[in-house]
Amino acid sequence: PGVRPDNLAYLIYTSGSTGTPKGVALPHRSAVAMVRWALRGWSAAELSGVLFATSVCFDLSVFELFVPLSSGGRVILADNALALPGLPAAGEVTLVNTVPSAMAELVRQGGVPPSVRTVNLAGEALPRPLVDALYGLPGVGRVWNLYGPSEDTTYSTFALQPRSDTRPPAIGRPIAGTRAHVLDRGLAPVPAGVPGELYLGGAGLARGYFGRPDLTAERFVPDPSPEIPGERLYRTGDRVRYRPAGPAAPGMEGELEYLGRLDHQVKIRGFRIELGEIEAVLAAQPAVESAVVLAREDSPGEVRLVAYVVP
Repeated sequence: PGVRPDNLAYLIYTSGSTGTPKGVALPHRSAVAMVRWALRGWSAAELSGVLFATSVCFDLSVFELFVPLSSGGRVILADNALALPGLPAAGEVTLVNTVPSAMAELVRQGGVPPSVRTVNLAGEALPRPLVDALYGLPGVGRVWNLYGPSEDTTYSTFALQPRSDTRPPAIGRPIAGTRAHVLDRGLAPVPAGVPGELYLGGAGLARGYFGRPDLTAERFVPDPSPEIPGERLYRTGDRVRYRPAGPAAPGMEGELEYLGRLDHQVKIRGFRIELGEIEAVLAAQPAVESAVVLAREDSPGEVRLVAYVVP
């Protein structure tokens, strides 16, 4: 068809601080780079039956659909991840790729079939008790923690979780072709153990935001020390640090730890949510004078939005 690597492959819409969703424009080369990396990290046996339960409007679906088909495997369709136990082909699912909150509910229900060998978790913070619970299942041999914004083609870093560890799960190291930099406000690198903002560059980077050159220029910035002239970095808005060397982290020095957001954005069940958008809608109601919205975790692992209003 004459499609070239730099042609547009798809748009993924994600929340925007102005209240208007923004379309992330991904070229074919970025998606291909992610698929090639995945085919080196997961075996054909693991990819022989992948649960495809994520909406195509959410970028985890790019992994669930194109990676197994590229390896000769199958995609096993479901309306959502929680439908897994009732699927006729549930016993043929070898890999589940979903958000931690959905997987926690599957574990609670006893809904993970013994055929599942590998679990990929992404989209929100991964609690250590869930990792331990998954390794307690008879079939699960590998649990991965994956991190990445839509602006860098689904996944940017990955970490295979150890079977026994008291520290919070790390988001790991960059995938092949991706560069991760932890920088301060002056775009200078920070030492291991010191928090900073995560900037991403490399093969998975999006073109920018569709029809939003102003927002693209704000979030996709010139690389201050490019290996190739014209390279860019994406400002994630995520606060991270590199794990320092020490006896508490043998073999994990240099892995990235996620520490939270630098703005008012939160993630619940994998979805980006701008708290200011909800506050603006509430404050627009005639009966409301002002409003504040918080993400609360009253029960471990169960994050919900709570709004407070002044009538």
